[in-house]
Amino acid sequence: MSIVLEQLGYCYPDTTQGVHALSLEVAPGELLAVIGASGCGKSTMLRLVAGLLPVQAGRVLIDGQDVGAVPAWHRKVGMVFQSYALFPHLDVLGNVAYGLRMQGMDRVNRERAAQRMIQAVGLGGLEGRRPSQLSGGQQQRVALARALAFRPSVLLLDEPLAALDAHLRSQLCDEVRDVQRASGAATLFVTHDQQEALMLGDRVAVLHEGYLQQVDTPRALYARPANLTVARFVGHANLLKATVIDSGRVATALGVLAAETGRRSKGAAVHLMVRPEACRPDPDRCAANRIEGVPGRVRFLGATCRWDFVASAAAEALAASPGATPRSTTTLLCEGPVVATSAVSLAPEELVVLDDHNAGSWRSPPPQS
Repeated sequence: MSIVLEQLGYCYPDTTQGVHALSLEVAPGELLAVIGASGCGKSTMLRLVAGLLPVQAGRVLIDGQDVGAVPAWHRKVGMVFQSYALFPHLDVLGNVAYGLRMQGMDRVNRERAAQRMIQAVGLGGLEGRRPSQLSGGQQQRVALARALAFRPSVLLLDEPLAALDAHLRSQLCDEVRDVQRASGAATLFVTHDQQEALMLGDRVAVLHEGYLQQVDTPRALYARPANLTVARFVGHANLLKATVIDSGRVATALGVLAAETGRRSKGAAVHLMVRPEACRPDPDRCAANRIEGVPGRVRFLGATCRWDFVASAAAEALAASPGATPRSTTTLLCEGPVVATSAVSLAPEELVVLDDHNAGSWRSPPPQS
């Protein structure tokens, strides 16, 4: 079963908040992670697909059928909320079997189906426990098993791991992915955690103020953001104001740098995106885009370090005025196990030139089948 959103629109009363002309497609078995700042429309989109909000514009199609007029309880959609929403008076078996009971399945078959899902999420032997007797991770598994027990066509996950500590969240990411893949359900996974989205998603969509900014594979989204909004939101990035001075060359506060400029005309105002890991420490003197300077603050992160590199012009200003703060355009955020001592280089193929404005609406390519 697939999910297709066609120019979907919804606005909350007396506001412009909601989603606007949203078009997306989720293939059978695909997990599409959706990220964006608070209030960007992520949860609104899920509620429209689930039937918890009425569609005001556009269409929601599940397996090709327009479900705009179909009540939520007839959509065969499984949903896992951040709070899990387990019934405190029911044990694990009763919670997982609840949806099957509502569908009218007889007791023997629904308990058999519920037992299968309980085993699938690794809770065998805990069937008789109440939610209050379970850990947060176990409650999350129960909620996931309940959502999948009646074999939904569509699975909607609304920040299901947000209430867990970081270590448990990382562990459960793999488990959620394994169970989702086995189910074959087209899945929308909403999260505020970018790392979670990049790790779990077959593709990742970015929403901003109700509009879709980009949808792509995690690697492509990170390496080649479609616009400044995505570049600022996804991961860490140095964004340098720049001007195209020739094909393949831009002028920045760090000097003239080599970068792919595409068809942009000479004099075009752009931004140059430099990911921290693209900064190579202490390169050869003949290296492209070599910038001299001194290291600044170093942040130890375990297997790697994140550190500031102050370009020569800023370093001279600091020497002349002790205690001064260099402009952000002359300080690069870098990342890697080795901290530069006197220079860094920026590999031209890893630099991304972005227009100063977001050029039109993003048109989502179809998912890979």
